[in-house]
Amino acid sequence: MAPKLTSDLLRQLRQVMKNTKYVPEPIQAYIVPSGDAHQSESIAECDCRRAFISGFDGSAGTAIITEQHAAMWTDGRYFLAAAQQMDENWTLMKMGLKDTPTQQDWLIKVLPEGSKIGVDPYIIPADEWKRMSKALRSGGHSLIAVKQNLIDVVWTDRPARTSNSLMVLGLKYAGMTLQEKITSLRGKMSEKHASWLVVSALDEVAWLFNLRGSDVEHNPVFFAYAIIGINSIRLFVSGDRVLDPAVREHLGLDSSPTSDFTVQLLPYESFETELETICSSLNPKEKVWLSDNDSYGLTELIPEVHRYSTPYSPICLTKAVKNSTELEGMKRAHIKDAVALCELFAWLEKEVPKGIVTEISAADKALEFRRQQEDFVDLSFSTISSSGPNGAIIHYCPSVETNRALTVNEVYLIDSGAQFKDGTTDVTRTMHFGTPSEYEKECFTYVLKGHIAVSSAVFPNGTKGHLLDSFARSALWNRGLDYLHGTGHGVGSFLNVHEGPCGISYKTFADEPLESNMVVTDEPGYYEDGAFGIRIENVVIVVPTKTKYNFKNRGSLTFEPITLVPIQTKMINLDMLTQQELDWLNNYHKKCRDVIGAELEHQGRQEALQWLLRETQTVTVS
Repeated sequence: MAPKLTSDLLRQLRQVMKNTKYVPEPIQAYIVPSGDAHQSESIAECDCRRAFISGFDGSAGTAIITEQHAAMWTDGRYFLAAAQQMDENWTLMKMGLKDTPTQQDWLIKVLPEGSKIGVDPYIIPADEWKRMSKALRSGGHSLIAVKQNLIDVVWTDRPARTSNSLMVLGLKYAGMTLQEKITSLRGKMSEKHASWLVVSALDEVAWLFNLRGSDVEHNPVFFAYAIIGINSIRLFVSGDRVLDPAVREHLGLDSSPTSDFTVQLLPYESFETELETICSSLNPKEKVWLSDNDSYGLTELIPEVHRYSTPYSPICLTKAVKNSTELEGMKRAHIKDAVALCELFAWLEKEVPKGIVTEISAADKALEFRRQQEDFVDLSFSTISSSGPNGAIIHYCPSVETNRALTVNEVYLIDSGAQFKDGTTDVTRTMHFGTPSEYEKECFTYVLKGHIAVSSAVFPNGTKGHLLDSFARSALWNRGLDYLHGTGHGVGSFLNVHEGPCGISYKTFADEPLESNMVVTDEPGYYEDGAFGIRIENVVIVVPTKTKYNFKNRGSLTFEPITLVPIQTKMINLDMLTQQELDWLNNYHKKCRDVIGAELEHQGRQEALQWLLRETQTVTVS
């Protein structure tokens, strides 16, 4: 695939950087983060500014353009993709490698002293602004807010912001009513002496109001803000979608008399004005609760004396700990997902040897099988369907230009998931439809050992996920191998497939401790550039467990896998597994056979059932 040609765009942007029609004063550098005004990881097409200016469309990365340079910082998931998608104007900065400078250090090095660095204050988190501003100031530079987004100036055919219809998520899926969630939230606000709470994250708005949308591809969210008061609720959302009778009834928009739970509906565009109006009438001791992840621009709307800021919003923390209804829904969703994948793999096993299956047709077939399941809404992300060397591109998505055939001679990796009304799924399996090489089996087995180490880990309450990351890497490290991505992320309940604030990753120490009923992924991998990729991913629930002793009465936790899809045993060198690891594998496959076998039987999917039974046979070391 040819990289995007960016010379003309960069020339136009550099002219705009000097034009006082758009900037308060000429700037020597412009920062283009990945996100949107809601600090989303997955963004709508109209917010893909970094992709527009650079060609690199991965979910994480920051572009910086100076008068002479253009540089892109991204993590190990995207090193190969970014290198392929960007032209010669760009320098790739590989985050996490010891020789890669930070954005601040690079700016200080390449810019003349006293330079002005601009950024849209609404697409940079407040805590990141503070860190960068301090570092640049120490180097003799200044970070300035440029409220007119400069990419929008040169993006002449920028798509309009989507405003699709809304879906009411009933109690049988949500487990708590809007009123119950508001009551709980106000209790937390009272504890912190906060009169108001600002909600800017799209998934937090969706979760709180028991509404879902489709404004962002594969993410059931909609563009909105909310401001929650002790006795008022303001929801900022645009379009005629709020005319839907079901939505109006759910929000109580036409009910009277009004109460503390009456939702006041306001235009999306009026959020800033309304927040400023609220702040102008606060008494000296009143506080507005916001998150460090809110944008710098939003934060500055609130006078500093009235700010009460925490690393995460109370909704973020509550949403991460699933209620019993959400947990049961997640389990149901994963059973349906496993049925679809058993059908897919049975079909692939039969069709791949014919030489007619491609990465795209395999992804399409996975979607076809998922659509047949009850309460299917959408994919949870674009399917990563990768054969042979494409598997080494960690977040690869097949295109017409890159599409390869699946063969009996190469490893195939598929990372895919679905949005069902009762839950969100995310599963990766790595397979071979012929005979894998001994080296491929060796690497696969190291990854499996890491996967089992995390899945079977027992750890005390209060443990942060980053402490478990090395469990997944130990077998690889012992042979001088590794992978350049985190080991796990939180998963939403019919919400974003990547959800904070918990995870399992070496890249952050700011994650929240793992708690019972959190849902995360377990997904170690290994990637051989130009040859293959291997990843094994399950979604797991954090659950309590009993241990022989109970130090300081802390209690212990472990993981329960809810992804129930067989792990291909012909990819495993069984002699490398310990008895404990063999037992884990056989027990896992027994659960797959029992639970998914019964559902395949119930749905009358006999071919997939026979495949499942073959793939879950007990294995032993000879």
